[in-house]
Amino acid sequence: MARFHTLPVTAVDRLTDDSVAVTLAVPEELREEYRYAPGQHIALRRTVDGVEIRRTYSICSPAPQDGEGPRALRVGVRLVEGGAFSTYALKEINVGDELEAMTPAGRFTLDPVPGLYAAIVGGSGITPVLSIATTLLAREPEARFCLIRSDRTSASTMFLEEVADLKDRFPERFQLVTVLSREEQQAGLPSGRLDRERLTGLLPALLPVADVAGWYLCGPYGLVQEAERALRGLGVPRGRIHEEIFHVDAAPAAAPSTAPAHSTVTARLDGRGGTWPVQDGESLLETVLRNRPDAPYACKGGVCGTCRAFLVSGEVRMDRNFALEREETEAGYVLACQSHPVTEQVELDFDR
Repeated sequence: MARFHTLPVTAVDRLTDDSVAVTLAVPEELREEYRYAPGQHIALRRTVDGVEIRRTYSICSPAPQDGEGPRALRVGVRLVEGGAFSTYALKEINVGDELEAMTPAGRFTLDPVPGLYAAIVGGSGITPVLSIATTLLAREPEARFCLIRSDRTSASTMFLEEVADLKDRFPERFQLVTVLSREEQQAGLPSGRLDRERLTGLLPALLPVADVAGWYLCGPYGLVQEAERALRGLGVPRGRIHEEIFHVDAAPAAAPSTAPAHSTVTARLDGRGGTWPVQDGESLLETVLRNRPDAPYACKGGVCGTCRAFLVSGEVRMDRNFALEREETEAGYVLACQSHPVTEQVELDFDR
């Protein structure tokens, strides 16, 4: 069960003009709770004028190899225009401050095993992939990794030094391809967007596409969508493609209600259950939160997957889903923040 704890800030490193890396210390008694797989994220929260703000940020540091949990968590934060938390992170957070951090979550992960892996990332999408690639190459000598990254300019590129370090440490097993959309490079690929057409021609020239055991796509929705289409067109099975969206447009207008006049949701959470009426227009997460404020969530936008729950019975309508893989939805999982009841009774299990 995801929980929040207050952790001290031990470092704030400026990466670019609009991004920072924030390091949080994990006390010994909480290390087991904060154990994470490379690629996972944490939610940070603060309260401003009585309003709670939560934002999800990926862990960029490699997963520790010892039997203990991590002694520190490092996350990358990029400024979002008008962003309540990212503005605070870039302009106000200092060493010695304390932040409320949720225990790690997410399924955009890779267990270090032999094989060839590749990632296509845009902007801050490098953050979880940096943890994935660093952990994989350090732990598994028979693994190789190809990173294809897209950024606006070299000055806006996050974690330049960390990626350069991977090239130095693993020159035979780490391949880096950089594309800048708004700046010409002296060497390498010409500038421009990485769309489906360009990736379809580029990928077979870089590596044996069919031999890649796992593709990791992360960044803005448009890039991830174009990359998936290119890979599917090249014959890559859907099961080898893993996606995490960082930026999506605002939620679309709500679909016409299909909810019955009176519906209830029964939810099991941290071993305890309850049944509550769903108010008109509410998502199932909102209903549960009115009665169980400890229900897990971070973005409420269908992106992070923190509110994933198993649909035990009943039917729901999800407004949108950028977090769950097809295998998960087919197995019965839903995003509570995007789910609305279609039947009079719905039962969710957040513990499964």
